[in-house]
Amino acid sequence: MKFKEIERLYQDSLAGQYDLNEAAGIFSLVLESISGWSLNQINIHIMQEASAVQYDSLLAALSELKTGKPVQHVVHTAWFYGKQFEVTADVLIPRPETEELVEWILQSLNPDADVLDIGTGSGCIAITIKSKRADVKVRAMDVSEGALVIAKKNAALHHTEIEFLQEDVLNYSTEQKFDIIVSNPPYITQREKEEMHDHVLLHEPHLALFVTDENPLIFYKAIADLAMNVLKPDGYLFFEINEYLGKEMIAMLKGLNFTDILLKKDMQGKDRMIRCKKGA
Repeated sequence: MKFKEIERLYQDSLAGQYDLNEAAGIFSLVLESISGWSLNQINIHIMQEASAVQYDSLLAALSELKTGKPVQHVVHTAWFYGKQFEVTADVLIPRPETEELVEWILQSLNPDADVLDIGTGSGCIAITIKSKRADVKVRAMDVSEGALVIAKKNAALHHTEIEFLQEDVLNYSTEQKFDIIVSNPPYITQREKEEMHDHVLLHEPHLALFVTDENPLIFYKAIADLAMNVLKPDGYLFFEINEYLGKEMIAMLKGLNFTDILLKKDMQGKDRMIRCKKGA
């Protein structure tokens, strides 16, 4: 069977989950993983016959995808800021909006800065910062042992030296001081959970996703309290946030005497990230 025909098979088989363009993109990601071809090479070879091994591998991946498994978990990799990261069910799949947060951080970094990434997951934020700014010192923490296994693999893959810690931010303290603290903590409420797709609910770690309706800012408050103690003077705190809780976040940060609070929209026009400064 030709690759083009297998692509159509993907489109037909996944029609209930993805539109035609999304299914074609998923096919390309799987074929890239199997063949090692770039997108341009896939386009060149698209009318060629697949080998028996390629055909079997593509159909095996399709069987997994039909269960709702995200393509990133099928191929065990996800792209973030131009780099490939290993991902498993122990970590969130990196999202494009988080790349915008990283870009904002990179624009704010001073030379030789000390950075703390809280809830590092796959390590995509910490590793990207370190790979772009070799002069900065990066510490990354997560409560999940499984997540840290993946983050350490990704750090080694990208030749980045990062100190990893297994800690629960709700019970964490340190004497070290930081120029920047960044976190993309759990922020999806139980009400919002009902609106989510099964490929997220069934395959991504709930520990990294959900908070209670009664206390949706629990992790933000704990991290902000920590930041007031361990940020250096004029140090920055960065958050990725729930798009519906921007006003509540600003009020909470003002109440803790953070200054220069800036709420920023992502590429889709959603309130998605905040930067604030520790006052003198």
